[in-house]
Amino acid sequence: MKVALVHDYLIKHGGSENVLEALLQLFPDVPIYTSYYSAETLPACWRSRDIRTSFLQKIPLGKTANYQQRLQYLLPLLPVAFENFDLREYDLVISSAHAFAKGVLTRQDALHVSYMHTPTRYLWDMTWEYQRNFRKPLLGSLMPPVLSLLRTWDYQAAQRPDYLIANSRYIQQRIAKFYRRSSTLVYPPVDTKFFVPAATPSLDYYLVAGRFVPYKRLDLAVEAFNRLGLPLWVVGEGPELERLRSVARQNIVFYPHQPRAQLAEFFANCRALIFPGEEDFGILPVEVQACGRPVIAFGRGGATETVVPDETGVLFSEQSVESLMSAVWRAEQRDWSSRIIRAHAEGFSQERFLESVRGCIERALRGDLNF
Repeated sequence: MKVALVHDYLIKHGGSENVLEALLQLFPDVPIYTSYYSAETLPACWRSRDIRTSFLQKIPLGKTANYQQRLQYLLPLLPVAFENFDLREYDLVISSAHAFAKGVLTRQDALHVSYMHTPTRYLWDMTWEYQRNFRKPLLGSLMPPVLSLLRTWDYQAAQRPDYLIANSRYIQQRIAKFYRRSSTLVYPPVDTKFFVPAATPSLDYYLVAGRFVPYKRLDLAVEAFNRLGLPLWVVGEGPELERLRSVARQNIVFYPHQPRAQLAEFFANCRALIFPGEEDFGILPVEVQACGRPVIAFGRGGATETVVPDETGVLFSEQSVESLMSAVWRAEQRDWSSRIIRAHAEGFSQERFLESVRGCIERALRGDLNF
């Protein structure tokens, strides 16, 4: 049986790339089809893999960290890029999709299983935020009709896979809402062997980490800790960085993007992770819990499935500074058990993910429509 993997683009290593790497454990050495690949911004291990790119690879996007921002200008070409891949030789195609990868064309008798990280955010419930934050006013004025056409294509593309796997119950609901399809739940993998508790954690700072983009609402964390006066470490990069720096007080320290080993150390020694955005799943809170530390998260989206209130963290009900401050004070008053928090995170291990996905694919190959 010939197998191919399909991924939206390979530019920065994140949660969806963790899933792709796990799929490569199930199917080592198979080709990966993707719209665009940036060797400069990914770990060196990707260079030894069989990565097959679309015609978009010939369009120069520069050699900086702004790849993803620049790729937005190629949006109208992305459906063409994926439909142009000739996958007729493959019996099994597995797409890892948060945008267009699910739209590849396969043989009639081939099996296509799509692991969906989310319906395409900027085409559905986040389309207004995307248009508002588009940086070129003239091009931005053309976006509504372009997004409307892409939305029609996206719905049709979501009907092409034979089976859908969702990364959370939250995403299952969105798939049903926007694509009118059912899906099977398999949570993404977390490397619980790498992320482990510290023997004696320092607990002398709160932590917020990730890409600094508006929807992650890092501004709430900065303003809340401006008022609380508690130490906050902010780790990452992105277009919101300078604005956040300009309003932060001296108790807030900024760090650039960190290597994985350094991140694990930050996780294991923080008092708690602050997670103020609404995410589809959000792998970061589970990695921090694998290190035995609690999470203070906005109580919508994937966090409601990964954080157990009063056992592994605190959920706050409104995306407001006051609601977050109240959650921090509640967390300050609790005596958290690293053992309980860690045990909860182990339910999201790579081994569990591989076993679940393998079972889904085996049942799909048998023609079991109800897996």
